[in-house]
Amino acid sequence: MTKHYSMLINGSAVAGDEGSFPVIDPATAAAFAECPKASVAQLDQAVAAAAEAFKSFQHTSHDERKALLHQIADKIEQNAAELAEIIVREQGKPMPLAQMEVGGAVAWTRYTAELEVPVEVIEDSENKRIEMHRKPIGVVGSILPWNWPLMIAVWHIMPALRTGNTVVVKPSPLTPFNTLRLVELISEVVPAGVINVLTDEEKVGPAMSAHPGISKIVFTGSTPTGQHIMRSAAANLKRLTLELGGNDGGIVLPGADLDAIAEGIFQTAFLNMGQTCAALKRLYVHESQYDELAEKLIAIAAQQKVGSGFDEGVSFGPLQNKMQYDLVNSLIADAADNGAQVHASAALPAGNGYFIAPTIVTGAKDGMAVVDKEQFGPVLPIIAYSDVDQAVAAVNASENGLGGSVWGSDLELAQRVGMQLECGTVWINGHAEVLPHAPFGGCKMSGFGVEFGQEGLLEYTTIQVVNINR
Repeated sequence: MTKHYSMLINGSAVAGDEGSFPVIDPATAAAFAECPKASVAQLDQAVAAAAEAFKSFQHTSHDERKALLHQIADKIEQNAAELAEIIVREQGKPMPLAQMEVGGAVAWTRYTAELEVPVEVIEDSENKRIEMHRKPIGVVGSILPWNWPLMIAVWHIMPALRTGNTVVVKPSPLTPFNTLRLVELISEVVPAGVINVLTDEEKVGPAMSAHPGISKIVFTGSTPTGQHIMRSAAANLKRLTLELGGNDGGIVLPGADLDAIAEGIFQTAFLNMGQTCAALKRLYVHESQYDELAEKLIAIAAQQKVGSGFDEGVSFGPLQNKMQYDLVNSLIADAADNGAQVHASAALPAGNGYFIAPTIVTGAKDGMAVVDKEQFGPVLPIIAYSDVDQAVAAVNASENGLGGSVWGSDLELAQRVGMQLECGTVWINGHAEVLPHAPFGGCKMSGFGVEFGQEGLLEYTTIQVVNINR
């Protein structure tokens, strides 16, 4: 990566007051660039700029904002190759998946542009008219994760702009450059101060959570960080949308057509090398089909090509960072130590990259760390069950409740079982599919609030009731 990317405050490119920090290429485990490191004083400047811009931006018309989002989508499209290259370099995923992420970002932006913000008439009688309006909240703070750096930035930023808010965004220090470039492109379309971006390793995120000038935080990431944000947000009663950890369970019903579902199970468990909040992370299979399905999944895993995301034909890139690499390896080792069988036959490339072969764990049981903890990596434990109610109870025993799935040929039974799962989304014969028109969010320790569709859009608004006496 040869281009230098800067932070943006009030429409101007700025360097970091605190110097810079290295960003690691996960395919080599070596630094490839330096990223600016912001100070908390620069956060204050960004929030002040966003607050000033909000004074006028909140009054722009819906048609104006729709047009802005379509212009932003055009910019992303025009710079798709560059954005995809940055994703591969800093996140590690294979180029086709990075290109899909860029394409998804464009589609999501265009869909969000066309969403409507309704005015609801509550009463319209001879003597009274009551209307419920939705107004922008103010300055929205977006704190991003490292797994889908462009897509999730779009999920946070576009509904905020569509509803007339202004934004201060902080990407993960592990994948900062994509967001810096995205905000640079957005700034070519929107007025100065409407979008601002700061990069930092540790201080700016907590300061955003507590900042009195930020009216809403939208955060995608771990449950402990979400809890910290929630505590910090109490000072000025910030609105929150928290999309936190998941340990999604899937149930394969007896008599399922294994040939029809094996590939779908594999792809949704190992999407983005398993580094997806709503990936399928533990699979409960009826004992009558356990061995057969395990063999099919092991065979699919063996066929994967592991390597740098820039290499032709690679289907599995590295894990994004060493901490996650070490965690996943420790979970695999613990499973083996506790009597499970580890199946990982795809060849690994030479070098120091954070590569782990797609791993199927058979003989897994509830109580093993690889089952009970969110792996967030390329490993799928398979647990045998004898009774469907037992499988439902096991899936629901998790403190998380992001997604779940049921796989089977009897759709009526599958839906009936699925409705018993305690999660924000249940998929039937699928998993991990998020769509711009379908609200998505978690329950229990997986967070609250939803994204996507009109429900997600309205999370960026505050209600004002207008009560008119005639």
